[in-house]
Amino acid sequence: MSSLCFLNLFLLWGKISPPPSPQPPTIIKQSVKDYIVDPRDNTIIIECEAKGNPVPTFSWRRSGRLFNIGKDPRVTMRKRSGTLEVGFRSGGRPEDYEGEYQCFATNELGVALSNKILLRVSKAPLWPKEVLAPVPVTEGSPLVLPCNPPPGLPPPLIFWMDSNMIPIHQDRRVSMGLNGDLYFSNVLVQDAQNDYSCNARFNFTYTIQQKNPFNLKVQTTEPYNDTSYNASDPFGGRKVAETPPSFLSPEGSGSSKMVLRDERLLLECIAAGLPTPSIKWFKRGGDLPAQKVKFENFNKTLKILSVSEEDAGEYVCMADNRLGSIRHSIDVQVKAAPYWLDKPTNLVLAPEENGRLVCRANGNPKPNIQWLMNGEPINKTPTSANREVLGDTILFRGVQIGSSAVYQCNASNQHGYLLANAFVSVLGEMWESISDCQTLHSPTHQSVLRGSKASFHCKVVSDPSLPTKVTWTKDGERLDLGWRLKKDEESLTIPSVSENDEGIYTCTVKSEIDQDSASARLTVLDRPDPPIDLDLSDPSARSVRLTWIPGNDRRSPVTEFLVQFEENRWEPGRWQDLSSFPGDLNSVILQLAPNVNYQFRVIARNSVGRSQPSQPSPRYKTTAAPPDAIPRDLRGWGSDKDNMEITWEPLRDLEKNGPNLQYNVWWRRKDSGDDWTNVTTSETKYVVRYTETYVPYEIKIQARNELGSGPESNIVIGYSGEDKPADSPSELRVLKVGSTRANIHWKPVDLSSVQGEFKEYRLYYWRESSLVPGLVVSKEKKTTGFYTTVPEPSGILKDLVPYSKYKMFMVVANSRFESLPSNSVEFTTAEGVPDAPRFFRINRRSLDTLYLEWDKPLEPNGILIGYQLVYQRVNGSRLGPQQIETFRPNVTHFILRLPDRSARYKFNLSALTQVGTGEVYAEESPHFTNEAHIDQVDIATQGWFIGLMCAIALIILILLIVCFIKRSRGGKYPIRDKKDLPLDPVDQKDQDGSFDYHSDEDNKPLQGSQTSLDGNVKESDDSLVDYGEGGDGQFNEDGSFIGQYTVKKDKDETEGNESSEATSPVNAIYSLA
Repeated sequence: MSSLCFLNLFLLWGKISPPPSPQPPTIIKQSVKDYIVDPRDNTIIIECEAKGNPVPTFSWRRSGRLFNIGKDPRVTMRKRSGTLEVGFRSGGRPEDYEGEYQCFATNELGVALSNKILLRVSKAPLWPKEVLAPVPVTEGSPLVLPCNPPPGLPPPLIFWMDSNMIPIHQDRRVSMGLNGDLYFSNVLVQDAQNDYSCNARFNFTYTIQQKNPFNLKVQTTEPYNDTSYNASDPFGGRKVAETPPSFLSPEGSGSSKMVLRDERLLLECIAAGLPTPSIKWFKRGGDLPAQKVKFENFNKTLKILSVSEEDAGEYVCMADNRLGSIRHSIDVQVKAAPYWLDKPTNLVLAPEENGRLVCRANGNPKPNIQWLMNGEPINKTPTSANREVLGDTILFRGVQIGSSAVYQCNASNQHGYLLANAFVSVLGEMWESISDCQTLHSPTHQSVLRGSKASFHCKVVSDPSLPTKVTWTKDGERLDLGWRLKKDEESLTIPSVSENDEGIYTCTVKSEIDQDSASARLTVLDRPDPPIDLDLSDPSARSVRLTWIPGNDRRSPVTEFLVQFEENRWEPGRWQDLSSFPGDLNSVILQLAPNVNYQFRVIARNSVGRSQPSQPSPRYKTTAAPPDAIPRDLRGWGSDKDNMEITWEPLRDLEKNGPNLQYNVWWRRKDSGDDWTNVTTSETKYVVRYTETYVPYEIKIQARNELGSGPESNIVIGYSGEDKPADSPSELRVLKVGSTRANIHWKPVDLSSVQGEFKEYRLYYWRESSLVPGLVVSKEKKTTGFYTTVPEPSGILKDLVPYSKYKMFMVVANSRFESLPSNSVEFTTAEGVPDAPRFFRINRRSLDTLYLEWDKPLEPNGILIGYQLVYQRVNGSRLGPQQIETFRPNVTHFILRLPDRSARYKFNLSALTQVGTGEVYAEESPHFTNEAHIDQVDIATQGWFIGLMCAIALIILILLIVCFIKRSRGGKYPIRDKKDLPLDPVDQKDQDGSFDYHSDEDNKPLQGSQTSLDGNVKESDDSLVDYGEGGDGQFNEDGSFIGQYTVKKDKDETEGNESSEATSPVNAIYSLA
C-alpha cells in the first residue's frame, strides 16, 4: 500500500483538489409576484437567478405555455442566468408582454421553479371630460361631492384642492372619505366661496389628473351678512334647523368588511348632523387593542396597521350630538393568504438513509397543499418505493443513488399562494477514490431532545506515513467550536443541544494526496410551540367553532390538541380541560354550557411532551337556558322521629344554565292516593315536619331558573324518622355449647315495634373469666348481628375461647336506635386443644448437644397435662425416622445429645390437654460448619462469670483508693522548701514580722509539677535526680535504697543540714510492702 500511496503522491504533487459535489438547482433571485412596470422604460427586466452543479439551464413559461425566447427578437436572456430583458428601442409596446411568467432552472439532478410573476404595465388614465353644474344645497344640510377617480395601476393618491391649487381645509365638519369623496356634515354659507376639485396623483408615472371643479350654491332661509360670521356662531345669529346625527358613510346600521392577515384595516364612519356630530369607537365583547389602534381623520377613521386574527369582531362607531346618537356596527372578518409554519428545506442524504420534507402552511381558509417534483405534479411522476407522500410531508426511506430531485410545495387558497423549492440530494461517490490509503467511518444521523447531548463520531483509518487533518462544517459553513462544542480526534460533541444546533454536520478528512467527507443530520426534538391566533366563529346557543394556527412541531408531529376553558363567574382564573382532538385538526366545534362567559386556550402534544398553553381566545358568552340536569342523589330520611329530610346534590356551576337557580320538590305518602305537596327552594335540602314515625314517602325533584324548568327526576322512596324500638328480644338461651361455638335461640319481636328500618338482632357478649386457674382475661364486649325474620330465630356464636365463662344479652336495632336489652345469659365453653407454646428456642452449648427451651402457651384452652416433642434428623432433602419425647407440664427444656457434630434436626413442639395435641411450633436446628460458630450460652447469665467480674471490680476499687490517698500525702511540702522563693505580691505580713502563706490549695501546681521562680513549669519534683543530690544516693549491697530520700538543696544554702521528707508515689509502694 505504501508504494501505491507514493505513486499517488507523485501524480498529485500539484495538489489537485477533488471536484465539487453535485447539487440540484436552487433559485436564488427572482422578481416579485406582482410586478408593475413603467411603460416609459425602454427595457423590462424579469429576474431569475439559480445555482447548482452542473450549472443550471433556464426556460420560461408565459401564461402556462412555453415561452420561446429565440423567436422574439426583443427578448434576450443573460448569459449563465435566466433573467429576461425585453427591449423596446426598436419598437413594440410593453402592454403586449403583460401576463404570468414562470422560470424553470434545470440540471441533471432536477428542476427548480420560480414564483409565478404577474407582469402588468402601469396605467394613468385621464378623467372623462364633463361639465359640472353648480351644486345647490340648503344651509345646514349634509353634502357629498363625489370624486370617482379613473382606475389606475397602481391606484392613485386622491386629494382635494380649489382652482387656485390651494388644499381644501378639512376638519370635523368637512373631510375626505376613504373612497376619495368629500363629505360635509353640514353646509355653511361660507362653503360657497371656494370651488372644489378632486385630484388624482399616479406615483408610477409621476402625473396628476384633475377633475373639473364643483361650485356650491348655498340656499339660506334668511339674508346672510358676511360681517356677522364668527367661529362660535357660524350662522351669524340666524335660525338654522338643527338635525340629529345620520350616517353618510357607511349607510345604515350595519355593514361588514373583510381584511387579510398582516394587511392594513381601515374603518370609517362619517356622520351628518347639526351640530356636527362627534365620533367614538368601540369593540363589542372586548376592548379596542390600544397598542395597535390609531384614529385618524378627526376620529372618523380607525386604523390597524398589521391585522391578526384576534382583531376580528364587531366594531361599533357612535355618532352623537345634543339631539341624539346613532350607532353603526361593522363586522370585521380576518382572512389570511397562506403563510409558512414549516417551510421545506434542502435535504442531503447518503444512500440507504431516511429523511423527510415537511411543508406546513396556514391560512383562512386553510390552504391546499400540492407537491410537485421537478415542476410536475408528483402524482403524475413515476412512483417510487422509497418515497411516500403523506399530506404535508414526504417520507424518504432507504434512498438510492440517482434519486436526487427538486421538490416544490405549493400552498394556496382563494387569497394567494406560496411556492417553495427544496432539493433532495443523494450523495453518491463524489469522486472516485484516488487511492486506498484512507478509510472514513461516517457519522450517523441523530434525533435528540433539546438540552441533551449529541455526539458525532468520525473515525479515520489511514496510512501512518500520511498525516491527516479532520475538520467539521455545519450546513456547508466552517464550524466555530467556541467554548461549548468539544472536539477530539474522532468525535464532535455538543453537550446541550439547542434549536440553533440543528443541521447537517460534515466531517472532512484531508491528507497530502486525498480528501474524503461524510455527513450526518442532527435533528433537535422539542415540545411543540403553542398554537397561535385563536379565532371563534360560527356561534350558536351551545356551541362555537374554535380555529387556531398550529405552532412549530419541533420535528416531532403533533398527535393531540387539548382545548381548555376558563370562565369568569364561578372559578375565574382556573383553566379546565374541555375536549381533546387529533393532531391533524385545527378547527373544531366546541360543545358548551349555557350562560357561561368562556375563553379558550389550546395545548399541543407530541412525542416529547406538551406545549405551553396558547394565548387565550376572545371571550364568548353563551345565552341562558333552562336547566338540563337533574339533581343527583335524591333521598328522604328522618333526622327526628316526626320529620323527613329531603336532600340532594346541588347542580354544578356549569349545569345551572341561567340565573336564580331553584329546586321544585314534591312528596306524598306512598300508596295513600294523596295529592303531591310541593315547595320551591334555593337550598339543598327541605325538612318535612309532623310526620308519623317511619312511614314511606314518594319524592321527586326538578331544577329551574329564570328561563324555565328542567326535567323531573324519577320517583324515589324515602322514609320519615325512626324511634327507639318498643319491644326487646326475650327468652335468650343457649342450647348447645362447644369449645369455640354456641347455638343461641331467642323469641323475636313484632317488626312493627321496631319503629324504623329493621337492621338486625344484635348480640353483645364478653368473656367473663377463664376456667384455667390464675389466667387473667380481657372482658372487652364484642357484638355480632343476626338478620332474620323467621318466627323461631336462632344463630351460631363463633370464635369463642375454649374453657371460658361467657355472658351475653341481645337487643333489636334499627338504623338509629337499639331496644332495651333482653335477659342476660351465662355459659361456659368446653375444654379445647391449647395454642402453640409462647416461644421455642434451640441453642448449642457444646459441640455434642442441643439445648431446647420453651414457654407455656398464652391460651392453654384447658388444663395442661404436658408437652410433646417430635423430631427427625435432616439429611439433605430426606428426613429420618420420627422420635417422640413427652414432658410433664412443668418441664420447659430438653437437652439432646448429637450422634455427630454435623447432625441437624427438625423439631415440632406442641402442648397437650385432655382433649388432645395443640398447635405445633416448628423449628429446625441451626447449621454449624465449625467450632467457631457454636451458639454459646449467654455468658453474662452464668454465676461463675458474675463472681469473677465482681472480684476484678473490687480489686480495681481498692487500688484506686490507695493511689488517691498516697497522692494526697505526696502533695504536702514543708515551708522550708519555699524559703528562697520571692514573696507573692498578695502575701500579707503579720504584725510580728512573720508571713502568712497562702494555703496549699490556693497555689497548688499542676499534678506532678511545681512552679519555678519565673513562673515556668519545671520538671516533676518526684524525679530521682531531685532526690539525693543528683543521683548520688546510697544503695545496700542487695541494691536497695538506704533510708528515705533527702530533699534537694540549693547550692547557696548555708543553714545546716535540716531536711524534710517528701513522700512520693514510689514511697507509697514501699509503704504497702
